[in-house]
Amino acid sequence: MTAISRETFDQVMVPNYAPAAIIPVRGEGVHLWDEQGNEYLDLAAGIAVNAVGHCHPKVVAALDHQASQLWHLSNAYTNKPILALAEKLVNATFAEKVFFANSGGEANEAAFKLARKHAHNHFGAEKNEIIAFVNGFHGRTLFTVSVGGQPKYTEGYEPLPGGITHIEFNNIEQLEDAISERTCAVVLEPIQGEGGILPANADFLTKARELCDRFNAALVFDEVQTGMGRTGDLYAYMGYGVIPDILTTAKALGGGFPMGAMLTTDHFAQSMGIGSHGSTYGGNALAGAVGNAVIDIINTEDVLQGVKQKGILMRDLLQTINDKYQVFDEIRGKGLMIGCGVVEKFQGKAKAFVGAGLQHGIMVLVAGPSTVRLVPSLLITEEEIHEAMARFERAVAQVVKESQ
Repeated sequence: MTAISRETFDQVMVPNYAPAAIIPVRGEGVHLWDEQGNEYLDLAAGIAVNAVGHCHPKVVAALDHQASQLWHLSNAYTNKPILALAEKLVNATFAEKVFFANSGGEANEAAFKLARKHAHNHFGAEKNEIIAFVNGFHGRTLFTVSVGGQPKYTEGYEPLPGGITHIEFNNIEQLEDAISERTCAVVLEPIQGEGGILPANADFLTKARELCDRFNAALVFDEVQTGMGRTGDLYAYMGYGVIPDILTTAKALGGGFPMGAMLTTDHFAQSMGIGSHGSTYGGNALAGAVGNAVIDIINTEDVLQGVKQKGILMRDLLQTINDKYQVFDEIRGKGLMIGCGVVEKFQGKAKAFVGAGLQHGIMVLVAGPSTVRLVPSLLITEEEIHEAMARFERAVAQVVKESQ
């Protein structure tokens, strides 16, 4: 077998990704090391997935234990780890029923199907329209990219599923104009992630809840990125005080292990009867064991309050950097979900900060072409935040110097 390198990717992989030149080989907490032994502070966390850091000992122990017991059965049988996780999710949220999948996209696919199925069963086939939002992102299946409001993800895949209307995020007037008796669901992210870390306004979410009640439509919250403590609440809806009918969760739910879930009420769940939807791997015992460990770590007062405090610290340090270099026009977000919108000079060039970051031992992301995204482990320490921001400042300085 030939040596594995970054060039191997170009030789054997479908070219839909463009990974960095480095290949990380080991991780611990917020630290990563590449093949050459270079160390990085990871503020990308696998795109908000590694919420308890890399290789958390309790998660590793849970996986190791379950791996020697039982891996997979299919949903012809159930298993104890997944039932325990479902109970924890029900007890911690508005939900009364849970459906498990393997990813956020699959959880959203289930949510959108449930919304249409429920409307069909209760009100008739003509009640099928979904209202979603420009710059929204809900996954990569044909249905979920169609509900997502970013044409770059749908171009070339036409014809797309119909019955979907996109309006401006946070625009109450447009929502009032768009919703009708034909609407089966309003679908939104409490904080738009891939769209640029754009938080919803509280009055907008309140109005969405009111309008959904008035028109017998499901309010669906995509909390794939905002969920599992990312904003300082277990789920972001809790901080807004607006309760959805259906919620999707993934990413951090498995802490790095592929899993997702759709949460809903008894009333809505009854529309998804036996055989109406399914997933071969969804709800397997390995995922259940890992998910139990992750939620036990995150869903504590200390961790959730810590996310809020650390988010304030990180935004303050980012503002200090920006006061010096004037590269961001806004630093926004909630908890440890932070977006830095770049000034006009760097519009469309946010990736420059990602590349410079790697050169200075710091991993960050973009959220669209003009926003730098920081979504570290929720367990990052204040000391690690200070060190990460020192490295990030050096990266910012480099980008500024190279742009002159």
